[in-house]
Amino acid sequence: MADVQIEDGIIKVVHLDIQDPKAAAVLAEYPQIRWPEITRRAMKIGLGYLKGGGKD
Repeated sequence: MADVQIEDGIIKVVHLDIQDPKAAAVLAEYPQIRWPEITRRAMKIGLGYLKGGGKD
């Protein structure tokens, strides 16, 4: 399980494992140096879709 913290509006994730071969294949198409930025953007987009869902 990943350690997730929120400090001053910054989400910090440590030890996050995502078991998704299709997503890994897409990420592998890019240079490894870009993986952190691509992953950060994907998480922002995904969390944006969840906006307001915590009240359900």
